[in-house]
Amino acid sequence: MFAGALLAADISGAWSGTLQAGDNPVPLSFALKQNGEKLTGTVTHPDGPPLSLNEGKVQGDKLSFFVTAEMNGTPTKFIGNGVIKGEEITLTIKTDGGPDFPPTVLKRAK
Repeated sequence: MFAGALLAADISGAWSGTLQAGDNPVPLSFALKQNGEKLTGTVTHPDGPPLSLNEGKVQGDKLSFFVTAEMNGTPTKFIGNGVIKGEEITLTIKTDGGPDFPPTVLKRAK
């Protein structure tokens, strides 16, 4: 019963981490809102306006979503899949038809 309660923890709130895009570290800030298994919110990066999370889901200790942003002038779908471990989320981001990025660790903002 206790393990189930941990897995069902609400991840609503502010999270931040740094995506490594080649040699360029890109700071990311997430504002997440969880309602049951539904996940909504935004991600903000230094080069543009906040991007809305689409098809966001939380199932147990896993989360998934996608955002659409311009990459080199072309609309690109960025797919995020993560594992929730307490106050950290290990997030893997890949582009639809493009490169995968190394895992990004998000930490809950204090």
